[in-house]
Order: sequence, then structure tokens, then C-alpha cells
Amino acid sequence: MKKIFLPISILLVFSSFAQQNVEFKKENFKDKKEQLKEALKNIDIGDKYYDEGDKLMQEYFRNGLVDKNLKFGGFLYFQAQPYFLKAQDFNPNNALNNLKVGLGFLFSPFKWKATPYLEKAYQLHAAVSEDIHYYLGRAYHLTKQWDKAINEYTAQVKLYQVEPKGKDFRIADINKKILECKYGLDFEKSPIRAFIDNIGPEVNSSDPDYGPVISADESVMFLTSRRSNSTGGQQDPNDGKYLEDIYISKNINGRWTIAINAGKPINSEVHDATVGLSADGQTLLIYLDDNGDGNIYECEQKGDFWNKPEKLSSNINTKKHESSASLSSDGNILYFVTDVEADGSLGKHDIWMSKRDEKGKWQKAVNLGNTINTQYNEESVFIHPDGKTLYFSSEGHSSSGGYDIFKSVWNENAKKWSVPENLGYPVNSPDDDIDFVLNASGRHGYYSSFKTDGYGEKDIYMITFLGKEKPPIINTEDNLLASLAAPVKEVVAMQKLEIVSVALTILKGTITDAFTKKVLDADIELVDNQLNKVIATFKSNSATGKYLVSLPAGKNYGIAVKKDGYLFHSENFDIPNTASYQEIVKDIALKNIAVGSKIVLRNIFFDFDKSTLRPESKTELDRLIALLNDIPTMKIEISGHTDSKGSDEYNIKLSQSRAQAVVDYLINAGIGTGRLKAAGYGETKPMDTNETDEGRQNNRRTEFEILSK
Repeated sequence: MKKIFLPISILLVFSSFAQQNVEFKKENFKDKKEQLKEALKNIDIGDKYYDEGDKLMQEYFRNGLVDKNLKFGGFLYFQAQPYFLKAQDFNPNNALNNLKVGLGFLFSPFKWKATPYLEKAYQLHAAVSEDIHYYLGRAYHLTKQWDKAINEYTAQVKLYQVEPKGKDFRIADINKKILECKYGLDFEKSPIRAFIDNIGPEVNSSDPDYGPVISADESVMFLTSRRSNSTGGQQDPNDGKYLEDIYISKNINGRWTIAINAGKPINSEVHDATVGLSADGQTLLIYLDDNGDGNIYECEQKGDFWNKPEKLSSNINTKKHESSASLSSDGNILYFVTDVEADGSLGKHDIWMSKRDEKGKWQKAVNLGNTINTQYNEESVFIHPDGKTLYFSSEGHSSSGGYDIFKSVWNENAKKWSVPENLGYPVNSPDDDIDFVLNASGRHGYYSSFKTDGYGEKDIYMITFLGKEKPPIINTEDNLLASLAAPVKEVVAMQKLEIVSVALTILKGTITDAFTKKVLDADIELVDNQLNKVIATFKSNSATGKYLVSLPAGKNYGIAVKKDGYLFHSENFDIPNTASYQEIVKDIALKNIAVGSKIVLRNIFFDFDKSTLRPESKTELDRLIALLNDIPTMKIEISGHTDSKGSDEYNIKLSQSRAQAVVDYLINAGIGTGRLKAAGYGETKPMDTNETDEGRQNNRRTEFEILSK
């Protein structure tokens, strides 16, 4: 027998013959004239908001081209709602008033409250609105009642098709939402392994909190909030809420501190919102409205203070709306969102990319193309510190409703982005999921969402991503914590959890004076040794001496730390493609340029068992040449050292020839022979144990020492 599925609204009517629509008329409330008068007064006030909102809504439904009509129309519905709720208290059985209350909730943060009012509106009067099936479909859609939503959407399309003129956009919109429900149904059947936790009242407040951005090591978070202690204390006349300000929280021993207002110059008297944060946490991108022309600004941290925000160039900011941006970990690529109509535009808000030239200027932006961008809106772009994984929100692709969060990976060999992958349930919901960022390890993501367990209108949540499921084991130790604020307190049988990891190394530490121990603000050069090219430059913080550098796997990196009056310090990190995530803490003590000071040249490389300099040594050698040219009276000793393998005689000979090879390179570059001495010490001056591979590698080195100035 063929099954027949009816829209839930029809079933509601069949089951509700006893209920009747009660109009707000005198004959229905003969003994409550004053209460009726008050109710009608509230309805009249509410209708002033509602009617204006309805005009905007109908304009949007006619063509779907003006997104702000949907936003402000829904906002006006919500503004009208308190008045309709007062009337509802007096007469709960009026179809039209139930509809208006339901729509107020449907276009508010409290969307899940809309359903009973919309259901009752239909029960009382099936023709309460020509769009009632659509509204019921939205209510079910937003509460993940996928099948019910599909039935209502389908019923609405059939009604529109009776008189389809002027309803092309509505029908296309509903068909898209039916597809979203099907995606949502599939995602919910195969949820990803993740915990989602409110990060607590230290960061979240009773006001809207959103837009989290974090440093790569998750040590600091900036967020946007609309609290009463905002700079200037002004309220937005459009919604009555305080203007946006930026707040800061720090992660100390796994707990976020109380978020404090960032103050001036980051915040101003107008709306100030977070957009992006550099991997080291020292460059903040913010959004300023600029009288309706939304633009991206940049401010940099200098010690304990922040510079005044500076507007990015016209290659980034246009006369249109730039809403989101993210810096690559090396600071050389900016991904950003704009609705500018230019060559390459594909939809409404698209994701674009601009590269920084050798002079530090942003070049002409390029659209990321139709693999990433759709005919719908893209928002909230974030490039992971690994430099190749892009996260963004989109209304297109396989969205389950509103904005969903997607990821795409850049293939350097093919020079293209992978097909965007929906992060799935429970991360994505039928409503808007935006403002997503991820720490360097890939374990913790952060985003803003409105949930029933929140402290205010919108809160910031932490997502803990887990790996593939393992066979169950009996846990006899501490259970994995879904949240620091809500530990599991009983011993249970649970899965062994494998944390998701990424191919990335985070190098961080503190730079100091080797003698005084005073913290230093030093320049840090990141070199691709294979290309002999400086690929990024950074600075340590002048107040703390701290630095952070992201090293995506698959390269041989040279690190050079430089400051006037000090010898440069070099490090080498050869990170294979197969390397997993790691954090390396490397505190660096710079030595003064003084007689007797010596440093290890960690980016001098020789062919195996030979004294032939490899091409990857060039940048380090050129750095040494620059130092000798800056101080033309300096005399130095270049010394070679080996591990304990091999005979003493062989090691002395090899280390001597390697030291001489460096000296010869310097002489060929114009350094006088009288300033240079080559010495081979073999294994006689170890700096580490010869009992381990790592120790022996440290002992195989080239050093230079200042003999005189």
C-alpha cells in the first residue's frame, strides 16, 4: 500500500476542531473592555514595527537580492513582538496574533520558541497567511525536525505553483531549503566525534559575545561583545544594544581569564569588532563600519601597547562591504570577504586573496574562484597556521541551513583548492554557524553560537575535535574532560580517544640578553633553506621578549634572530611532510658583539662525510659576511666539530677541511684573509652527549668566535 505523507499543519487542523479563532472584538470580551482596549493598543504599536518589517520581507521574497531586507525585516518583527506578547496574554486564541508572535521568535535568537505559536496560528485559521507552510517549515528546519520541515516546504511549493507568477525566487529558495534539510538529516545520522562546550562566564556575559580570534598557541583570545562598559557607553538606536567593543582574555593553565575591555586605541566611540589575529597574537585585524562602508583595519602590538588602527589599502577596502579577513601565518597573504562587484565576482559576499609585495604593500586582490565561492554568501574566512587549510562559512555548498562551516585544503602541486567539506554535525546546525577559528594543533576550535545553555544572547563555545573511534577500553584513570567546568566524575567504559593533529610545528619562546637576562625585541627571519630565501619576518615583543613562529611541515627552515649590538643566533628545523603537530619551546639568549663571544652556525650544511658546502648554506654564510662587512676590523675563528664516530685523526682532518671551506667562501666574498682563521677540533669539544642521535647531531657543528674587534 502506498504511504501518504501529509504536512503536519494539516494534521494539526484535523486534531483541533475544538479550538476556534477569537478576534479582538468587543462582542468576544464584553466584560473586559479595558483589557481589550489595552490589548488593541499594544497590537497597534506592534503593527507599526511589523508592517514596516513585512514590507522589507516581501521585497526580499520577491527577488532575494537585498539581504539586508531579510535582516532588518526580521529585526522589526522581533521589535514588534513584546507588544504582541502582551496581547497574547489577554487573548491566546487569535490566529493572526499567534502568527506575529511566532514570526518574532522565528527571526530572533530564540528561534526554537516559534514553533508552538505558528502551529497554533494554523490550527486556529488555516489561511492565516499564504506563507504559513513556509514559516512552519522554517520553524521545524531550525529545530532539526527535518522530515516535518520537508513536508511543510513541499506543501508551500505546491501552493505557490497554483499561481506561480512572481514566485520564482520563493520556489527556488524553498527547494534549496529542502535540500538543506536532506543534508542535515544525513549529517545528523553520521555525527563527527567532537565535544562542544561553553567556555564559561569568565569570557561570556549576559550580552552578545561573538567573533573569537586566537593566537596559534591558544594563549590569547580577542572577542567582540556588546556590554554596558563599552568605550563611550553608547547604544545603537537601531536595536537599543550597546555598541560593539573588543575584549581580551588570556589562557592560563588551560583556563580563560576574565575578559577585559581592550580600551583605546583598539576601541573607539563607534562599533569595533574583531576580524582576525596573526599567529603570534601581535597583529589584530578589526572591522569598522565607516558610516555604512564596512572596512578592515590593522593594529600592531608594541610591547604592552597597541598602535592606532590603520585602514588597509584600496586593494583590500572598497566602497562596498568588507566583513572578514585572516592573515597567513607568515603575514604575506590576506584572505578577506567582500561583496564588491569586480572581475571574478561569483556571488554576493565572496572570499578574495591579496599577497604582500617585497615593499610590504598589498597587491591587487584575486577571487578564490568557484571551488570556494558560490552564488550565495561566504563569510568568516580563517586560514589555519599550517598555511594550506582554509575554513569559512557559506550559505552554499552542502549547507544544512543558513551559514555552515566548511574547510578546503590547498594542493600546492595542482595549484587548486579541494572541494569544500562540511564540518558536519554537531558543529554545524540549521542556523548560522560563523566566526570559526582553530588552534595550531587542530584540537580546539572556537565559534559563536546561541544555545539554550548560554549566558546571554550569543556565547563563545569551544569545540574539541577527536580522531577516529577506537575499540572500547575500561578506563581506570581520570576520564577525558569534555569541559574544564564540567568534569566527568564517575569511572565508565569509554572509547580511547585519538586527538586530531596537523602537520605543523609551533616554535616559541623568549629572547633575552645572554648576560643581563633582560628581555629583547629582536628581528626574526624565517628562511627556506632550499630556496635560500627569506620567506617571513617577525619581531619578539619588546615588553615580554616572547615570539611565536609557525612552521608548516615539508620544508628545511633556517631561523635567524638579530638585534643591533648582538651576534645573530641561528636555528635549523628540517621538518618532513610526515611530521605530526609539535610545539617547541626555544628560549634564545643573544650574545653581545664582544671578544670571546661565539655562536653555532646551525644553517651551515655539508655533503655527507665531505667538506663540500651545500647550497642551503648560502643564506647563513651571507649573513655572516654582512656582519663582517658591518664591523670591518673584526677578526674571527671558524671552527669545525664532529661527533665521536670515526678515528680521532679522521675527525680532526674532516673538521679542519670543513672550517676551511667556510673561510674560503668568505674570502671569495671579499673578506680579507688576515681576519679569518680556520680550526678543526674534531670530537675534542663536544657540546652534548655522544650517546644519542640528537646529541651527536648537536656535536656535528660549525662555530665562529670573535678573536678581536
